[in-house]
Order: sequence, then structure tokens, then C-alpha cells
Amino acid sequence: MGTWIAPSAIERELYEAKAAGEWGRYLDVLARSELFLPQSRSQVDAEPAQARFHPVGHTLPVYTRGMLPVPTAETVFVRQSLAWFANAWDHRDPPYLAVNPGSPAEAYLTTGPADLARWRAHWDAATTWGLAPGAVHALHTGGPLHGPVARGLAVGAHLAVSNGEFWNALAYHGSGYTRERERLRKSWGITTREEWLDVLHRMLNAEIVSPVWEFVLRIRRILASDFAGPVDVEHWRHAAEASLRRNAERAAEPQLTPDGVTVAQPRPTAEVEGEIAGVQRLIGRIARYEQRFRADGLLPDGGYVRSVEGWDIGRASQMARWGLGTRYGTLEEAERAVLRAGEAAADTYRSWAEFSAGYLLGRCLHFDEEEFGEWYASSLATHLTLTTEPSSPWLNIPWN
Repeated sequence: MGTWIAPSAIERELYEAKAAGEWGRYLDVLARSELFLPQSRSQVDAEPAQARFHPVGHTLPVYTRGMLPVPTAETVFVRQSLAWFANAWDHRDPPYLAVNPGSPAEAYLTTGPADLARWRAHWDAATTWGLAPGAVHALHTGGPLHGPVARGLAVGAHLAVSNGEFWNALAYHGSGYTRERERLRKSWGITTREEWLDVLHRMLNAEIVSPVWEFVLRIRRILASDFAGPVDVEHWRHAAEASLRRNAERAAEPQLTPDGVTVAQPRPTAEVEGEIAGVQRLIGRIARYEQRFRADGLLPDGGYVRSVEGWDIGRASQMARWGLGTRYGTLEEAERAVLRAGEAAADTYRSWAEFSAGYLLGRCLHFDEEEFGEWYASSLATHLTLTTEPSSPWLNIPWN
């Protein structure tokens, strides 16, 4: 391959097949790969369901995931399969499909009826398509592997691994412009730049994760610091109850303000007692999750979760990239947010494993409801991958 370093395993396989003259193997790799078709953003915004061919001379250029350029405001990419191209092509279209033009892995594939039939046959024989979810995927060029930006990107690795994406892709296209927009609309209700900025800001400041979860964990952190050791669950519950009662009493005290003395109304007793009961249940739930975490190797013996802010921080790293993929944000904005996510994680946690446990507890409290079902199993699998896979950024990027 000379001095050329393939951006990812996809392009390396294409290059090796081409160099060996094994075009059937090349088509096998292509059939397993997502192919990205450049589009005019204004046209896609007007007709999101319509993908158009934009020939360059006698060719139609397409790109594999690792060869995608830095996102721009005017051009976007939609994701298709080799079979889609075989079925969409007709005699009026260019005579060549240009795969990764201008790179050592490039190929100019003829598009006659027999060629299109061959593409379909290779697609039918393929057992996978796209990057496998649950595995660590990285860009070897075009994405940082070390340094502050890489650390901020690695903070979002839980989602990158579970979704089957390059963990270090800052110049992010994801699954293509239209699918990324649909993801944000369905999962987050985000359809504008302003909505994306608001959610990103709240994530970076850990304002979306439940303040009640963080309250009970903060109580325990204080107790662990004061007593220099493990905190019994009943001691934790008693301290949380005392804190809630004290806060309710203070809220009922008259307040001296620049406008004079403000007389406060005491909170209803039933409301305070309801909060205390809810916090007691939450403490029990967290304790049971941590017991399972220790049994499954997520926490060491005697270990506990310091904070659930990691759930917001980890999602913020990905949200920054999702905003770029949807063109709600710019590359510069995404980089600043990723750097902030890395700094926020380092301020709150002391290791990748601690951060991961905090992220997982937040995710489980939100989704799993102590079923220890698919939400828990998939989160555990991702944690184990990131803490044991030799290519994981968590094993190659120092926490501090």
C-alpha cells in the first residue's frame, strides 16, 4: 500500500482485493459496505425521500464510510446499498460507478445489465451490511486517536459502539443526512438548529439527567468522604431523609431580600413525605443496580457510582456529532462541544471505568426499570468491549 494508510478496515479490504486483481472479492466487500451518494442539500430538504444521481463526466461517484469528506453546508450524503444502485440504474445513467474516486482503493465499475446482475448476486450472498454494532470501529486517518479531542470523542464511545459507528469520527456523517435528521426528530424532537443547541447545552451542563438521582448520589459521596469508607444503605437513607426535611424547613423560613422580608409558605406535609418515600425507593434501586454491577464486573468489590452526570456527558459527545451530521451545527461547534464533554467527564470521574459505571446507571435508571433485560445486557456488553478490547480508545487514551 506504499505510504497510504486506509481510513478504515473497509477501504483496506477494497485496496487489497483490487491489488490482487480479485474483483469478485472487491464486489463482496462492496456488497457488505454502506455506499454514500453525494446530494444537493437544498434538493434533499425539498424532497427528502428522493435520491438523485449527480454524474461527474461519465461516472457516478460514491464513497464508503471511511472516505467521506468533511461535511459542508451545501453537499450532503445519503446512504444506499450496492443492490439499491443495481436496481436504480438504467440505460440513461453514466456508464461507470466510481467507487472512492481519487484514492488507491478506487474502482470504476461498468454498469451493463450483466454487471448489475452481478452486483445483485454479491448483495444476495452478503451476510452483513455496514459496520457491525457492538464492536469498536475507528478511523485510522481522518479521525484523532490521541489528545484532548480524541478523549472527548471517546467519552461518547458507548453510543458509537452500540450503534456501529467510528468512535473517533469528528467530521461526522453517520448513516447519512436524511437518516440522521430522522434520528434526532424521533428520539429527541429536534428539528431545528435552535433545538439542537438547547439540548446540547443542557447535556454538557448535566441538566437533563434527573436531579433527584444526582441528589442521592451526592449525599452518599459526602458521607463517604466524611467517614472515609463505605456507606451503609440505611445510613444513606437516613441522611437523605434528614437533608430533605432540613430543606423543607428552610424553604418555609422568612427570607430577607432587597425588597424586604418575604414570608414563605410551608410545603404540604404530604408532599414532603412523598418525596422522602420516593428517595428511599430510589436509594434501594440504586443499591440493587450496584450490587449487580459488582457481580458483573462493572464495579470493583465495595465500589459505588459517584455520579450519573456521565449519562448526559456521554450523550453530549454524540449529540455534538449528530448536529454536524444533520447540519444543525458546524464542525467548529462540534469540536468545542466534544472538548467540553471530555473536560466535564474528567472533572466528575477518576477513570474510564468510573465514567462508564455512571453512564450505565443513568441509562438503566431511565430505561431498564430493574428488569435487567436488553437495556442492561446491551449496556454491559458495550462496557466490557470498551474495557477489554485492545483497540478500544479507553485502553489507549489516558484518563487525565
